[in-house]
Amino acid sequence: MATNFKPHLPIIDISPLLVKCAACKCDDPDMMDDTGVAKVVRKLDRACRDVGFFYVIGHGISESLMRKVKEMTHRFFELPYEEKLKIKITPAAGYRGYQKIGVNYTSGKQDFHEAIDCYREFKQGKYGETGKVLEGLNQWPENPQEYKGLMDEYINLCTDLSRNILRGISLALGGSPYEFEGEMVGDPFWVMRIIGYPGVNQENVIGCGAHTDYGLLTLINQDDDKTALQVKNLAGDWVSAIPIPGSFICNIGDMLKILSNGVYESTLHRVINNSPLCRVCIAFFYETNFDAMVEPLDVFKEKYPGDKRSEVSKRVVYGEHLVSKVQTTFANLLEYS
Repeated sequence: MATNFKPHLPIIDISPLLVKCAACKCDDPDMMDDTGVAKVVRKLDRACRDVGFFYVIGHGISESLMRKVKEMTHRFFELPYEEKLKIKITPAAGYRGYQKIGVNYTSGKQDFHEAIDCYREFKQGKYGETGKVLEGLNQWPENPQEYKGLMDEYINLCTDLSRNILRGISLALGGSPYEFEGEMVGDPFWVMRIIGYPGVNQENVIGCGAHTDYGLLTLINQDDDKTALQVKNLAGDWVSAIPIPGSFICNIGDMLKILSNGVYESTLHRVINNSPLCRVCIAFFYETNFDAMVEPLDVFKEKYPGDKRSEVSKRVVYGEHLVSKVQTTFANLLEYS
């Protein structure tokens, strides 16, 4: 559970872990004998136990690409509403596309942001009746023209990065680097929310209400010059996640809480943009297989027997959980069509 961390979130340089993974040595039984990898794993464990959030540096995705993604996102949100609504989100579009301000709800309360919602594309019928809700192609704007190509590259890089971070987390929990892969995360689903928080003329407007993320891992690429993301610690204080240029903020979600048998806790967070300027955030959510039955993995049940946290024994099919969340979030969507 999140402790009284202050004044900032942990910063973890994961480059030693990535070097080892790139050398195809993630299955090396002596991997933890590597001093650099062992140090990364210890930091991941501490951050996931105490905070649920951490900055990731040394991740291998260029700062110029991260910056370009944000710059082009700003260009899109600066367009007139009529132009943005050309890729309007609808149930018929698989809940993919642009939503204007006020469409999104968190815990039943209206949020003050606009966004483009995207999901991993899949063949019609692949996930049966459950998957029908999200079937469709992602809607990308024609302006900026190169936006789709840029985001395709970015998504591939974020997928690879998330996979390797999760391998480090698996080691931190005492499992093998591949403990989560196969039936659970061998064919990972992903979600991406490209969010614009308008500038405001008054303080403490809730851009996104307090919530935990419901997947595995989240990578947040936020504007460097606006502090808006806040994380709640055990004392009930909201700690600001001050931007560090070139870094991602990573946090764990509800599915990892279940898989780890409650050893790692997903943490409440919210967004308040007190800047008079628009703030953008590209949030990439790395998930389990869409049809995975998510429950505590045996290795973690064995490693933490009798722990009160083993009460986290609920079972949930990730795709059903996701669809339920999406339909609840956009319950009032047709009012905005």
